[in-house]
Amino acid sequence: MSLLWIIIIVLVVLWLLGFLGRNISPRLPRTGGWIHTLIVIAVILVILNLLGVV
Repeated sequence: MSLLWIIIIVLVVLWLLGFLGRNISPRLPRTGGWIHTLIVIAVILVILNLLGVV
């Protein structure tokens, strides 16, 4: 698996933890809006990879 896909998977997992974290465990810290920035970066990386730019 390429490094790009590993980064994308990590970003998506972090986003899911930030999005669903309060439902899973109230001890997880609040992540705020930056976690949504991570998912936007992951989507941009996927699009660039599909276009062959990266």
